[in-house]
Amino acid sequence: MGIGARGGESPAREAACPHAARVMQERDAIALNYLDPAVLATIAGLELRARLAVEGYFSGMHHSPHHGLSIEFAEHRVYTQGDDLRHIDWKVFGRTDKYYIKEYEQESNLHLMLVVDGSESMTFRSAAAAMSKYDYACTIAAAIAYLALQQQDAVGLTLFDERLTRFLRPSSSHPQWRTLAHELAVHRPSGETSVGRVCAELAERLHQQAMIVVISDLLDDVEVTIKGLKQLRYHRHEPIVWNVCDEAELTFPYTGPTMFVGLEAGGTLLTDPGGLRGRYLDELQRFQARLRSACGQAHVDYAIFNTAQSLGIALAGYLGTRNARLRARSSRVLGAG
Repeated sequence: MGIGARGGESPAREAACPHAARVMQERDAIALNYLDPAVLATIAGLELRARLAVEGYFSGMHHSPHHGLSIEFAEHRVYTQGDDLRHIDWKVFGRTDKYYIKEYEQESNLHLMLVVDGSESMTFRSAAAAMSKYDYACTIAAAIAYLALQQQDAVGLTLFDERLTRFLRPSSSHPQWRTLAHELAVHRPSGETSVGRVCAELAERLHQQAMIVVISDLLDDVEVTIKGLKQLRYHRHEPIVWNVCDEAELTFPYTGPTMFVGLEAGGTLLTDPGGLRGRYLDELQRFQARLRSACGQAHVDYAIFNTAQSLGIALAGYLGTRNARLRARSSRVLGAG
């Protein structure tokens, strides 16, 4: 996709700094592992729209709360002395004999923060999976970052386990994708998961309204997780939760005596999974139902991604459904106005 070329140095500068050029090439080689052309081809043309109005400085694709002259009509308001007469709606005047001013919504750039779980449980990969949960999460993040940067949006990255381990502020600069993908590629998952704590910290750190995509297996206390997501909402961010699961975690296909090894809490358990399967699947269903219900009540998008599924198809399906829902909502709002 030419990412390296976009963000690279000029030939003259590379010749002057051969070591720096070699380092950049090595970084590119690592980072491009997460730029799956099949994924990008599938999601090409889809818009990453914000449900909430976002502030910005450039003309992009996302509604801004700053009213001004732009391409999309927002509402009428009563004329007051000093208003520009060019913006009077004369058709409304003809019907009502009153002066009304047309107001418009500016379009602005989105600030997107990708929050990727880098805890040890994300290293899990069953025999049938093409990649680990962490690699799957990284591929999602890299694809979404590329799409957003193509739309001139600002993208940042947070990596975490039980605490925030890496934080890149949102930027729309050309080298941002390479920097972000490199951080994903060199990270080595470890530690336990604390989604809620990290969300609470991000709520305090991020001063500009943002769409925050949490990509995690969510193996944490549901109440603590939801509390953190609500803090993001309170600070006027838009959190989205993508729950990454391995196929084996969803189906528990094991038969015969099996040794289970704890990735975060530690310890091992040798048991016959046949007697556990029913109870495990019931507990998993309750866990995911609680997450889905609590996210819905908090107005947080929640979706499950199975590492056995084609990432491009899953991501395109999610974005397509989301965008259709947002357009329908926008049409209802404008229609009511």
